[in-house]
Amino acid sequence: MGSMVSKTENTWEVEAEKSRKVLRESIPEQWLLPQDKLPSSDRLNILSVPEESGLLTRKELDITESDATHLVEKMGAGEWSAEEVTIAFLKRATIGNQLVSFTSSINQSNLNNATEFMAEDAISRAKELDAWYAQHKKLMGPLHGVPISTKEHIWHKGRVASGGYVAQVDKIVPEDSHLVQLAKNAGAVFHLRTNEPLTLMTGDCHNNIFGQTLNPCHLKLSCGGSSGGEGASIGFKSAALGLGTDIGGSIRIPAAFNGIYGFRPSASRLPYDGIELPGAGQESVKCVIGPLAHSIDDINLLMKTILDQEPWDNEVSLVPLPWKKVDVSRKITVGIMWSDGIVHPHPPMNRVLKSAKEKLQAAGIKVIDWEPYKSMEILQLIITLFFPDGGKAITDLIALTGEPLSTGAATFLQHARELTVSENWAANAQRDRLRAEFHSLMKDRGVDVILCPPFVGAAPEMNKMDYGTYTMLWNLLDLPALVFPTGEVVDGRVDVVEEGYVPVNEIDKAQFERYDPKTFEGAPIGLQVVGKHLRDEETVAAAKLIESILKK
Repeated sequence: MGSMVSKTENTWEVEAEKSRKVLRESIPEQWLLPQDKLPSSDRLNILSVPEESGLLTRKELDITESDATHLVEKMGAGEWSAEEVTIAFLKRATIGNQLVSFTSSINQSNLNNATEFMAEDAISRAKELDAWYAQHKKLMGPLHGVPISTKEHIWHKGRVASGGYVAQVDKIVPEDSHLVQLAKNAGAVFHLRTNEPLTLMTGDCHNNIFGQTLNPCHLKLSCGGSSGGEGASIGFKSAALGLGTDIGGSIRIPAAFNGIYGFRPSASRLPYDGIELPGAGQESVKCVIGPLAHSIDDINLLMKTILDQEPWDNEVSLVPLPWKKVDVSRKITVGIMWSDGIVHPHPPMNRVLKSAKEKLQAAGIKVIDWEPYKSMEILQLIITLFFPDGGKAITDLIALTGEPLSTGAATFLQHARELTVSENWAANAQRDRLRAEFHSLMKDRGVDVILCPPFVGAAPEMNKMDYGTYTMLWNLLDLPALVFPTGEVVDGRVDVVEEGYVPVNEIDKAQFERYDPKTFEGAPIGLQVVGKHLRDEETVAAAKLIESILKK
């Protein structure tokens, strides 16, 4: 096992090259697109390139355009083999990694959404699953043959988990993360690991090892973060399911920006052991692991599959709650939060929310307006609790190699302030008071779930993602939250700049002035459904109902 933190006299660039070499050597070169099949340099949306390229057969296109639930059905019926499915997704992932890249000043090399392909292991695993199916005439488990990509800092035995830090490029982990183990028990295939930003605390996706990940829906816009590589992977359909982590929106922001689904479960529902993150033991705001997916059915599939194995029997910090089946009737009450009270949403988000209200009411759903509650206090508190050590766990790792800190990360770390024990206790007490107050408000107003933006609008321009209150609210309050694509995109003909609007503060002014419909033309718009603490199943079920109504 390699050293957990590499201390070397080599420059950080030399150290970073170790992981770049691993990536280069892992890319299945037989599935790279030839030069004449590459899209033009001025093309912004590359989602249809796999079909246009001719590299994938019609069957492989059908496979990669299916959600995990449908894949399992097809493999269960013997119509598709696990090997066929795995190769199809590996082909698509190879193309995606090739396209979602750009030439950087770092060694003038292509820098991608992937950090490592695990093609050989994945195909070998798929063959084992096919042999099992041939012998037993049934699937190994509910995730049989489902190709899953994971954020790089999620452990895979015998592989590096750097967390995006150059200081940890020699950190070879001793075992799979707990969730990866359970997914493998259920028949999953892991074929791809994906990029994350340095510090794992920003809403974009760039580090000094692999560079910048792009958004396949719109190459000039942010793919989100910190699970940005997963957002791009699932957005491009490089995997049937993805695993990311979320401490302030890191699953939901990439989901919204890439036009996919993302779920932040309540803390202590899914197993978290085996994730590389500085500051272990910080429990004031817990980071959670969760799925990025192609459907809400797939979110249910992943949650049920993992929790049916009773992970709390080994990871004792988990709440012993099996995933139960919930059917939500149309008698629910949806509170629409039009704004977080700090930043006014952009015109396309307002349009989609207004349309949602009209459709829900027409379907017989009770809808009320939800007034934001103490958003600025929550924002200030969660930033305080992110860094009770003053950011030292992060800055110490960076200082080991002297690698540069991005502007976004540096700006965010400026808010870090070391707390005394008594200050941390007081902040935790404030957090718990806010949680109780918010829960009481939902009960008093009779609201089952809140429907709100996941961000002020569509994905911002690359490296301009500097506002996350629409997701961070729910991390501080520890409420389950699911982002889903509405099927709507920015339309410059109707989503014009809002005339006469006067920003209410400097943060609002900065976000308002960034909106230009031409810049965001065609970018997807997502919405977020937020439920009550530990009512994860009810939240997912409500989101499925809402989505079904909005997309009729």
